[in-house]
Amino acid sequence: MRNSTSVEQSIDDLAHRYLDRAPGGRARAGLTEFVVFGLKQAWACVFGAALLAVIIAARLWYPDNAALARNDFLTMAAIVIQVLMISFKLETLRELRVILLFHVVGTVMELFKTDVGSWAYEAEGFLRIGAVPLFSGFMYAAVGSYMVRVFRLFDLRFDRYPRRWITALVAAGIYVNFFSHHYILDLRWVLLAAVVLVYGRCVMHFRVFRRRFKMPILVSFLLVALFIWFAENIGTWSRAWLYPNQLEGWQAVSIDKLLAWFLLMIISVVLVAWVYKPEPLDAADATQTADAAHIQ
Repeated sequence: MRNSTSVEQSIDDLAHRYLDRAPGGRARAGLTEFVVFGLKQAWACVFGAALLAVIIAARLWYPDNAALARNDFLTMAAIVIQVLMISFKLETLRELRVILLFHVVGTVMELFKTDVGSWAYEAEGFLRIGAVPLFSGFMYAAVGSYMVRVFRLFDLRFDRYPRRWITALVAAGIYVNFFSHHYILDLRWVLLAAVVLVYGRCVMHFRVFRRRFKMPILVSFLLVALFIWFAENIGTWSRAWLYPNQLEGWQAVSIDKLLAWFLLMIISVVLVAWVYKPEPLDAADATQTADAAHIQ
């Protein structure tokens, strides 16, 4: 795996040694690719999954009368998770730079959104900036962690990837609109059209195990946004934060939020693309992609 950590390389080498000795066959090959795809996706989500597990555990078992506020506990737990990720070489220092940038981008948005009442946190604890507990930045970092890890775990390559300065302009417009739509016209549908126009021809190629597969990049954006929306429902059920319509009792997060997460994906992709420059598919990989299309 390109730019993999030592732990990931060891796991990948072990899988190859085992599976290369196993009998072949199209059915077995297809099943192997499917299983490895799921395992790599789970591995890419390890930071977010660990943080979500802590949030759920705090909701179920953290005592209401504890000396340490629950929000402060969540912040400290998130810091521990991040330190362990680096200490055990589950993330690289290069990736940490992107994750810290996600922290900053997310925290600035949180400060504004809580101020205008888009959502709210329980006003408790000392580890916070205004009404925003510091663990909130780690939720954006979890998205960043997933993005940079999936980029190298699947050795992503691209056909017709748009110029990065154009994607940066679109991402900047999306980020500004998250703030400005409270005061002027909401341009999210215009920005969605811009995303489709800019990324519409781009195809993402990803390596699972032995072969490469391809997918329109807009489809991958939608799938990740849908996954984040499910995680957000778990987060609000755990009362880590609440939308105004959930204050009197929990209900599912509006499906309208899926568009917001889809647009946020563009910001995430642009941030990662400035660290891992999107590369085209070479001739050998193109052959593997063509072969993969014939797997039944």
